[in-house]
Amino acid sequence: MPENEDLPLADRPILATVTFAGHEPVAEARDAARAFLSDVQAVHGIPVSDRAMGMVQLVVSELVTNAQKYAPGPCLLDLEVIDGAMEVSVWDTDPTLPVAQSPDPGRVGQHGLEIVIGVCHSFEMRREPVGKRITAGIVLADDPGGDPAGRLM
Repeated sequence: MPENEDLPLADRPILATVTFAGHEPVAEARDAARAFLSDVQAVHGIPVSDRAMGMVQLVVSELVTNAQKYAPGPCLLDLEVIDGAMEVSVWDTDPTLPVAQSPDPGRVGQHGLEIVIGVCHSFEMRREPVGKRITAGIVLADDPGGDPAGRLM
């Protein structure tokens, strides 16, 4: 019996994992995130603002794009709702941690990591026994007293 079956439905983790071989269109990852959040709203009654829906899809798109661009082979997309926030986690096979570049208005492209860090309320990178994992958190409900990333102002 899985360990979470003993928990009441409301206390069970809300999560999904999507595996990519490394050649699928990134739109599939965005679609998976949108479908997951739609289920979170419909099945679990957790509010998801339009802003959060868009931010989650943006973060998923940037992280999966980077995994496909810089790491050979498969990647995993983990989506989990924890305490009113969505954790987007992408694992890939390359152990090299990305580095956000310093601001340069003349640079074309390579702003994805900076964007993800800027729109999320939490961000973490870590090496794993094989590859690395990047995790970003997005608050699901809008907070009229905070900023769009869910940080207190």
